Amino acid sequence: MLDRLAQGYDGQSRFAANASHELRTPLAVQRTLIEVAMEAPEAGDNLRQLGTQLLLTNARNERLIEGMLVLAECDQGLRVTVPVRLDTLATRIMDDHKQLAASNGITLNGELWPSVVHGDPVLLERLLTNLVQNAIKYNVPNGHVWMQTTAVHPGEVARALWLRNTGPTIPAEMVPTLLEPFRRMASERTGITGGAGLGLSIVRSIVAAHGGKLQMEAGPEGGLIADIALPGGTQEPEPE
Repeated sequence: MLDRLAQGYDGQSRFAANASHELRTPLAVQRTLIEVAMEAPEAGDNLRQLGTQLLLTNARNERLIEGMLVLAECDQGLRVTVPVRLDTLATRIMDDHKQLAASNGITLNGELWPSVVHGDPVLLERLLTNLVQNAIKYNVPNGHVWMQTTAVHPGEVARALWLRNTGPTIPAEMVPTLLEPFRRMASERTGITGGAGLGLSIVRSIVAAHGGKLQMEAGPEGGLIADIALPGGTQEPEPE
């Protein structure tokens, strides 16, 4: 019975991955057709306004499909595991998001100590990106995001990453639901709409795929605190 359940679960993961791959192409085609129609000389204001709305809808669908694909891939296990400098990744992610943070009135703060972990560099980059984007998006005016990386001894699973952001007050009982797919804070609480509700569930799946541990809790004055333990790398990775 357990074997049949495992086969059914694996089949669902493969179906989600295959469906996500297949949906990428028509969405990309739709985006191109909309953009071409909007750039046509005979396109009027009404058409351009409609095209803008369609592009926003298309972009949301693309993010949703991409998120589903990442979740399906995490469920199938890690394909590549190498030593990864988590602090180097974190530095790049924070630099890439400085402009977005500034446009939202958010200050990024980093205390990035050398940290070598063992895992998939692409998925770990996605983990950091999702955390930083979520911390910026669900914040308050003149808010802050703090990120810290710490060293992990080879062969052990210990805290490698800590992130905290200011933001709206979140009831403690609501935090676990934010880690479920398609769950998000109510728009009347955050004033933000349009998210796919997959960001933190992807973070949880990536941590689990690495054999790590994720502890998420509400900040005492609002926002979230993420405490992530990952397996330590056994050697220094090659310089990038």
